[in-house]
Amino acid sequence: MGYYYYYYSILCVILFLSVEISLASSIEDQKRDKISWLPGQPKNVGFDQYSGYVTVNEQNGRALFYWLTEAPLSHGPNSKPLVLWLSSGPGCSSIAYGASQEIGPFHINSDGKSLYFNPYAWNKLANILFLESPAGVGFSYSNKTSDLYTFGDQKTAEDSYIFLVNWFERFPQYKHREFYIAGISYAGHYAPQLAQIVYQRNKGINNPVINFKGFLVGNGVTDDYHDLVGTFEYWWTHGLISDSTYKLLRAACDFGSSQHPSVQCTQALKVAAAEQGDIDLYSIYSPLCNNTSTLKRSLNDRYTWMSRAYDPCTERYSDSYFNRPEVQKALHANVTGIPHIWKGCSDVVGNYWTDSPLSMLPIYHELINASLRIWVFSGDTDAIVPLTATRYSINALKLPTVVNWYPWYDSGKVGGWSQVYKGLTLVTVRGAGHEVALHKPRQAFILFRSFLENKYMPSSS
Repeated sequence: MGYYYYYYSILCVILFLSVEISLASSIEDQKRDKISWLPGQPKNVGFDQYSGYVTVNEQNGRALFYWLTEAPLSHGPNSKPLVLWLSSGPGCSSIAYGASQEIGPFHINSDGKSLYFNPYAWNKLANILFLESPAGVGFSYSNKTSDLYTFGDQKTAEDSYIFLVNWFERFPQYKHREFYIAGISYAGHYAPQLAQIVYQRNKGINNPVINFKGFLVGNGVTDDYHDLVGTFEYWWTHGLISDSTYKLLRAACDFGSSQHPSVQCTQALKVAAAEQGDIDLYSIYSPLCNNTSTLKRSLNDRYTWMSRAYDPCTERYSDSYFNRPEVQKALHANVTGIPHIWKGCSDVVGNYWTDSPLSMLPIYHELINASLRIWVFSGDTDAIVPLTATRYSINALKLPTVVNWYPWYDSGKVGGWSQVYKGLTLVTVRGAGHEVALHKPRQAFILFRSFLENKYMPSSS
């Protein structure tokens, strides 16, 4: 018995020391990743930020870049959930779009050098973790070049899960926090696929348990067949294409059975593009990027209480800002010295995508049965993944209705419409394009708050 207690005591000491060493290591890693200041940022930033790399594959030297913007100290970040934001593409950056144009605390001025506060930043409600995924997107990298030509949905989801597990080791204070996934566009694949992995691995004996509660997807690619049917219908009903071209598209394009469009479908899409003309399909009633955007910003700067108008040139500002060496240094980014300029979307990753399942509906069924919180939202002026596409895809789930279609309100005005199904909530945002939080930031903020609180959208005028 004496030997037993002796060895037991030694084991306890070893475990205690290993935990202490692990905590000390994570504290050092957090200190290394903490952002002290960003070039051009406004004064009185009342929240902490961290950014850096998390290795997801040692053998190939594959590392993903993240940017954490915690909730303001005055809002109690320790009591707020953690939300992972994934962007579109495939092959586009959550830093360029989600953080800098949509939901992040800072947006970039037209000079490409200075930042201003986003009054409807989502980190006022939660701690937001932006992830650039897969490697080759934004600042994320792989030391094995061939990796960039072999990414697809499955590999991206696996790397994102490994990122999460390793990131929680670096930030153990978040390990048991409520955790959600959010994103737009091709995150319609990323979010449910990662959610499925987290949900399934949580049931494993030796896997760490992530306190995963649900996901939120906007204007998301969901089911190829229904998405295409809904997209062609949207183009036709909104006067973007002719009757004959609509019929041609319906006859020639069947994305429900093939990964690639037929020759006939490709020709029909070319005809449709010519008929649509020079418009922004991501927001069909918005202007294209031109010099008037500078005037809009200078006028809004005089009236800081006003919501800034939509600026179609925001992508240019991201390209300018994140290519500045002092910005990269402040973000602890580009540590490998990539030989090309930083871009919001990769020229390689998206063009060589290896796998993309035709439908996410089976995953939706699985996760709905798991009683996770699932919300889908849609800006109704988007012609890329339009509302009609989303509605056809949701209808294919054949879910019972809990609350029928109703208008929701913001300051006495209709902000959009919503329908609550058993296991899923659909919300539309009136007048918003593909990037809802860029076009309608206040309404997107209300939507996000309702999602976190698991409440219906405000239905009183």
